[in-house]
Parts: sequence; C-alpha cells; structure tokens
Amino acid sequence: MTDAAPVVTIDGPSGSGKGTISRAVAQRAGWHLLDSGALYRLVAHAGIRQGLDPGDIEGHARLASRMHVVFGVGPDGSEQVMLDGQGVTQAIRTETAGQGASRVAAWPAVRTALLQRQRAFARPPGLVADGRDMGTVVFPGARLKIYLTASPGERALRRYKQLNDKGSGVSLSALSREITERDARDSTRAVAPLIPAPDAEVIDSTGLSIEEVVGRVLELGARRSLWPPRA
Repeated sequence: MTDAAPVVTIDGPSGSGKGTISRAVAQRAGWHLLDSGALYRLVAHAGIRQGLDPGDIEGHARLASRMHVVFGVGPDGSEQVMLDGQGVTQAIRTETAGQGASRVAAWPAVRTALLQRQRAFARPPGLVADGRDMGTVVFPGARLKIYLTASPGERALRRYKQLNDKGSGVSLSALSREITERDARDSTRAVAPLIPAPDAEVIDSTGLSIEEVVGRVLELGARRSLWPPRA
C-alpha cells in the first residue's frame, strides 16, 4: 500500500494545528490529502441531517460506508470539503459537529466502515493523512509519522480565535473545558486511542508559527527522500 503511494501521517489532539499543517504540506508536496477527523464529523453531520437517533450505531455505520467525500485545498490554503457533491466545510466545523465526531469515533462499527475508505485515499504521488490514529492504525507502514501537539491552553486559544473570526460567541473557558474533556475521551477510549506511534516524530507547536511547523515536516520528509528538499 505505502510502496505504491507513500504516506505521511500527522496525528494529534484537537487544536494542535494538524489540519492546517496537513493542508500546507500536501499543497507544497503536490500530494493528496485525507482529513480523517472530518470523516467522523461528516458521519455525525449526515446523521443529524437524516434525523438519525444520536445513539444509532448501525445507522451511522451505514452512512460511513456510503458517503462520497472529496477533500481539497483552496487557493488561499483553506480547506474544502464536499459531501455527496455539496460543500459542507462550514457545517462540519461547528462545536456540535466536533462533539458528535468524538462520539461516533468511539464506535467500532463506524471505524471499521471507514478504515478501507481511508486507506483508499493513498494514491500516487502520495498522501498526507491527518487524524488521531493515522500512524497507529490506518497507515502503520507510513514512511513518516508526525505527532503534533501543543499545550491545552494554546489549543483552546487557537480554537477561540478561529471561532471568533467566524462570528461565534463561544467563551474561552468553555472551549478549555471541552478540549480537556475531549482529550480525556479520545486518549482513554478502548478503540484506537489517541497516542503517538512508537516511531512518530513528536512536534510541540506551542509558540511556533505555521511556517515553522510546516518547514519542520518538509525537512523530515526530505530526509526520507519523500520529496525534494524545497518541496
């Protein structure tokens, strides 16, 4: 799988910046992009849209197996997500969708339904896969594994600024609580808990700029001959 299409995985907790970094690295390298966290948000969003009971595991697993999803990067580096031909980028980035994603991601049936779909994103010339278990479960043979983290306070502040820019009235204290709760839930779940792969390169992005983190990932990839030094 990874011989035909090399894979770089970027895992980490909510607010670590892995989505922004993954898009930038994929764009610089000219590789495909997989935002696995968005897949779980899409399952939760589709479930709400179709009126599924929040606890209907089988119904959400069926949705996971049928969704047609396309990830893209806008000219300005922004994310673009299409679900069944419709743009849903903003709809899946609400806190409600995030909480729903954390819930459905704990269900083995949903994770199983999405596993092969995630692996199918690995196509030449290569894939940058962003998530929480990309390097440990989905692509254990990835050529480069990154675990991106940051302090809880930094992650809450980043999310607060992001939502404020979109006109949300969410409070910083509420976000801090949600991030702490989600960290605990994601790191202690029985299925695919959020942990660094043993061979992952850990990057703490606290206090670093986006360009500094992107540069570090590109440097690590160049050392492994995944792309030219100035990809």
